[in-house]
Amino acid sequence: MNIGFLASHGGSNMQAIIDACKAGRLHATPVVVISNNGDSRALERARVEGIPSYHLSGTTHPDPESLDQAILDALVRHKVNVVALAGYMKKLGPKTLAHFKGRILNIHPALLPKHGGKGMWGMHVHEAVIAAGETESGVTVHLVDEEYDRGPILAQVRVPVMPADTPETLAARVLEQEHIVYPATLEKIATGEIVLAGEGR
Repeated sequence: MNIGFLASHGGSNMQAIIDACKAGRLHATPVVVISNNGDSRALERARVEGIPSYHLSGTTHPDPESLDQAILDALVRHKVNVVALAGYMKKLGPKTLAHFKGRILNIHPALLPKHGGKGMWGMHVHEAVIAAGETESGVTVHLVDEEYDRGPILAQVRVPVMPADTPETLAARVLEQEHIVYPATLEKIATGEIVLAGEGR
């Protein structure tokens, strides 16, 4: 199973997946990294790991249609089977969504459908969880469709919210679980325990 990544910033979840592949816990091959941020740590991680990487964004492709096509072309060129979004802050274009329908995964730092949707990313999520007085949060791995954080859920892990938690302390505990559940979910896809509708294209 070939995995293609889209990441905007640090790419720590991407690194956790790469490390799982190297350790034999995930039977897959990371084949390409795409970032909309030319200075992202994700691109640097890709260079260190020897994985082909591309900066594709509104800067390199001002026309949204041509950007969508460029992303799709890169994923297809590297024979990607499954796309893993790792902190990718842009909406995917219709061509990429259509070609990889049912084979694009995202990880969200809360228990969807709670605390999801447009604007709910990073520390905003953890601030909202604490402001709502939640006693638990968690991690959700889900398939990506045209709407933010609305695709079918593949895996969830619960993380307790402690009375003294700040958004930062909660984020750190949630991130620990993200680094476990994302590779584990991909391994279930690689072994056939989870069957994706569009697999094998």
